[in-house]
Amino acid sequence: MANWADVYDCHFDTDRVPVLLERVEGGEDDADAWEELGYRLILEHDLVSAASFVALPRLVRLASGNASARRLAGEILERAAGQHGYDDLFVDCADAASEFRELLDRHLRSRPADYLATFRALLATEEQFHWAAVLGDFTDDFYLVDCPHCAVEVTIAIGGYGRYSAVRDWNLGDVNRRDLRPGSPDDLSGIGRWMHGIAVRDGKDLLSDGIAHLFGDAECPTCACVFNVANEYTFANRPVLR
Repeated sequence: MANWADVYDCHFDTDRVPVLLERVEGGEDDADAWEELGYRLILEHDLVSAASFVALPRLVRLASGNASARRLAGEILERAAGQHGYDDLFVDCADAASEFRELLDRHLRSRPADYLATFRALLATEEQFHWAAVLGDFTDDFYLVDCPHCAVEVTIAIGGYGRYSAVRDWNLGDVNRRDLRPGSPDDLSGIGRWMHGIAVRDGKDLLSDGIAHLFGDAECPTCACVFNVANEYTFANRPVLR
């Protein structure tokens, strides 16, 4: 049992989160309590606190039947690699994260309205925090990577307007476009193969096609170097876990 007197939330209070948790555990849809929990457990859409991790197991227990609990637990996990100073509390959440992973996978199989948010939360349970933070629905997605050969910043576009690499010009937009080279499902490996397989399993064609391009190759518009998009993005953005 947590000693809440020593557990601060994002507003440096120790008494509100346990009260709010008891309210939402009461079985009624308490919108006001969920709203307050949201800003006490996540600050400015980015930071988490000690209370966030102490509350996480209780949120996971509610998540199978409560969309608000599922959303908030996912948002906490997506921020777990940040500079919050509570790594020991995050480690203590390993069992809750494992339980949450199974719950999220079951939820995805139902093709829910919150599919993308659930997919991103699932990525966080796999400690793929950089993808959990940026993965979109591939209708209007951009990723910035540096060419590994000439170091120019390359814009990777994957959306309804095209799937290409380009150099972004302030006045001209995306110039010197080069078509992306999607990865073959048989050639994908690691987390890319796993992500693609889930999207295919669940009949999410746009998502699976976007992932194939994200984990495929791009040509640098400046020097013509061909590189793997996901590898370069991961190298630059994956957090160092302590």
